[in-house]
Amino acid sequence: MTVNVTKYDGTKQAFSREKIIRTATRMGATRQAAEQIVDEIENKAYDGISTRKILQMLYTRLKRHKPTLKHQIDLRRSLSLLKSAPDFEQYIQQLLREYDYKVTPNQIIHGKCVQHEVDAIATKNNRTCFVEVKHHIKYHTPTGLDIPRIARAVLEDITEGHQLGQNNNKIDYAMIVCNTKLSDYAKQYSDCRKISHIGWSSPQNQDLQTMIETKKLYPITILRGLNTQTRNRLTSNGIITLKQLTQKSLTELEHQTGIHKNKLEPILERVRAILSEN
Repeated sequence: MTVNVTKYDGTKQAFSREKIIRTATRMGATRQAAEQIVDEIENKAYDGISTRKILQMLYTRLKRHKPTLKHQIDLRRSLSLLKSAPDFEQYIQQLLREYDYKVTPNQIIHGKCVQHEVDAIATKNNRTCFVEVKHHIKYHTPTGLDIPRIARAVLEDITEGHQLGQNNNKIDYAMIVCNTKLSDYAKQYSDCRKISHIGWSSPQNQDLQTMIETKKLYPITILRGLNTQTRNRLTSNGIITLKQLTQKSLTELEHQTGIHKNKLEPILERVRAILSEN
């Protein structure tokens, strides 16, 4: 009997062993462990089972193979917990720097018609783009067609503005980075108009989660049990990633954030465990 899975938007698709295996291996399981896990899930799956239920089953079983999962929440959810501005924007700027982009944040560029505020200008391999960062608190909300259409219009205006001498920025292309999936129309339009885009699960092998996991650039919001007050203390002092927490001593962190050492020490222990195992 074919088992269909109910997605978050209510649509259904056939149960995919390989998709679950990819998710498990991306989260640190070996191929052998991932196949064992998917066998267990498949045996318990029923027609109409929700994606959420499958992910819960996967997460529970992964803890046997990766003990540090008890210290962290799902990456997709953790990204949604960042404040849209400035936290998520700063996080994406850091991520691009990890991939050798030279990043200049929060720029105003004069176009032919109007001036435009862009989240960043990024340069790599002698090509420069402006970066449009889109953050959704509800992480199953797709990034729609309006975002690349606006990016296209901005690119045209600042390109014409450069040709007229109204700005000194030679922009070669536009880049959209978002924490959710792009809608099919948004991807189709972006591909047609040569707009670079990085989102959840796309483009293949260069998607947001792969980029994050390859560089271990996890947001601090991935820490399980991190209360809102502590999280806000860290982010308001420019600490957005787990890596940043490990780059200073306890004394330096206490002085910078105002968080007492006794509270910071167990946080750092969990951070080091996550980074060493991933």
